[in-house]
Amino acid sequence: MPKFLFLFVLLSTSFRISDDIANPVAHQEKELDWEAIADSVHTATFQAFLSEDGDYISQDNRGNQTFHYWWNAHVLDVLVDAHLRNQDQEAMMLTILRGIKNKNGGQYPNDYYDDMEWLALSSLRAYKATANSEFLEATEILWEDIKKGWNDHQGGGIAWRKTQLDYKNTPANAPAVILAARLYELQQKPEDLEWAKKIYQWQKSSLVDSDSGLAWDGINRNGDEKIDKDWKFTYNQGVFIGASMALFKQTGEQIYFDDAVKTADFTISDGGMAPGGVLKSEGQGDGGLFKGILIRHLAALTQSSALADEKKALYREFLRQNAVALYRNIRRPEMLIGPSWIIPSKEPIDASVQLSGLMLLEAMARLSK
Repeated sequence: MPKFLFLFVLLSTSFRISDDIANPVAHQEKELDWEAIADSVHTATFQAFLSEDGDYISQDNRGNQTFHYWWNAHVLDVLVDAHLRNQDQEAMMLTILRGIKNKNGGQYPNDYYDDMEWLALSSLRAYKATANSEFLEATEILWEDIKKGWNDHQGGGIAWRKTQLDYKNTPANAPAVILAARLYELQQKPEDLEWAKKIYQWQKSSLVDSDSGLAWDGINRNGDEKIDKDWKFTYNQGVFIGASMALFKQTGEQIYFDDAVKTADFTISDGGMAPGGVLKSEGQGDGGLFKGILIRHLAALTQSSALADEKKALYREFLRQNAVALYRNIRRPEMLIGPSWIIPSKEPIDASVQLSGLMLLEAMARLSK
């Protein structure tokens, strides 16, 4: 779809512009209209970052047309978020899925197992939201390739990439648990649940601190059998929370739920992860997406009926505090979001950073209902 045509269609949809945008301190008097703000930022995101050919989200708002496979997998995810809020996004969801395939040499699989897992997860959500089989076909193609990444290096686990099979990390394993569990929920194939449990057991025993719940990033990155314990990223906590909750949902086993709560409690209370109660900046580039991934899974845990009321209130207030900080510091009128949520954004802005902010706004839109 040509960019000019897409923008015409986008601006003609029912996306609303929030009355709160002109008054960034409105939170002092009332709860913000998070759904309207999310709509506004959706519109701004596609205005600023859509590629010239209209097939994918490009790197930044300054015209850098570089394509990033896994960033666009998360573009599909936020489109599903909007679609589930009664904004019909199926056509654009298909455009992004096909754009990823086209830019990736006419196929879905690539060299990175975590990249493929992000696309498989978002495609599966798109299928559940639309019942369009093209999304499920993409998911199944990717899942068959992802399973080939399991090997005996480091005692098991899925490799990070096909050319480095002895390096295992959380980004390639925790999302695979979520994917396998969700496929089991949809198709009831026992082998998918077994995959989810097997990968989870490796992840928990190899890359999660049993005392704090901190999920480390990876092991053997430099061929030295060492865990990267100095790499403490928000998204690793998010995907482990998501993996734990995915298995809790399918098995009802309390240990999975307890694991999710332990990691969530660590994350929101750790001064390194959330100084002053607001998630840290992890820069632009790939790191720009990290907070959004955490937010997605923490928000889902917050909505769990199994969560005690006091925990639910604690997590929701943490999310609200982050969202208010972000809202105060959106760059207006462009509605651009920077890597730090406590200072105004500066240009250029990478799409990864914008997407993280949008994930937070979508989470608040869901929670506000």
